[in-house]
Amino acid sequence: MTDAIRPAEPAPEHGGASGAAQPTDIPPELARLRHSIDNIDAALVYLLAERFKATKQVGVLKAQRGLPPSDPGREVRQVARLRELADQADLDPVFAEKFLAFIVEEVIRHHEAIAQDGGREPAGGDATT
Repeated sequence: MTDAIRPAEPAPEHGGASGAAQPTDIPPELARLRHSIDNIDAALVYLLAERFKATKQVGVLKAQRGLPPSDPGREVRQVARLRELADQADLDPVFAEKFLAFIVEEVIRHHEAIAQDGGREPAGGDATT
């Protein structure tokens, strides 16, 4: 399933996916919360994949037009925007900034690879680009 988010399978303690031995006396509320977290994690993975598909296209366009892989001005604006969103969402803005910095570092690495390949997507189809 590539166009939709796959829900997490029920935790092993409830007859779901196999894994390490789990206690069978996990409170239902804890199991429910863990299942919710698993679904959110799945959504994050698919959202990141979509983001990297878009940034790959940006990297190709930049390389074809001779633009540098990074755009420090945009990065500053993105950090400010993300910190504000994090604050509104009651998420630590410092964490949000670190998370964005990690993603941007990877995006720039991909853009550099695209530029070295003459504006074409790198061969081999790196899963995150």
